[in-house]
Amino acid sequence: MADPFKLLVLPGDGIGPEVGNDYPHIELEHLYTDNALYQMMQCPTAFDVVLADNIFGDIASDLVATYAGSLGMLPSASLQGLNSGKPAIYEPVHGTAPDIAGQGIANPIGTILSVAMLFEYSMQRKDLAQRLECAVDNCLQAGVISADLGGQAGTGQIGEKILSALD
Repeated sequence: MADPFKLLVLPGDGIGPEVGNDYPHIELEHLYTDNALYQMMQCPTAFDVVLADNIFGDIASDLVATYAGSLGMLPSASLQGLNSGKPAIYEPVHGTAPDIAGQGIANPIGTILSVAMLFEYSMQRKDLAQRLECAVDNCLQAGVISADLGGQAGTGQIGEKILSALD
């Protein structure tokens, strides 16, 4: 039997431990936020999904960005309406970054990977999601990286490299 899917639940989510009884294939673990973040830093692969309210989720995503190298690398999705007919929301975790707006230095990868999530989860087009993910990987492997990752490429250069990998 495969290992169970591991879900970490932070306070404020409204999900009690009894919910785990309905999903035996999911290992549900409730932790206080400070301990959860410590556990995530000690062993980042210990959990498949982290469920949190907005404030704790924002703190957790900022912390976990250190593994990816930058907040600019991380996509996100709010999938609460995915099977209810309500729209899902896809966005990069870094927000609008108004301090660098219009300068052409923002890392667009989190936004592009958010589109890949949209393809996979809302449009059921995993093939397109994988093409985008491969194009991003191609860009990074080629060394076309933004300043937040130690490179010198601008937003447009990164976008062009990713687009060329899609052709």
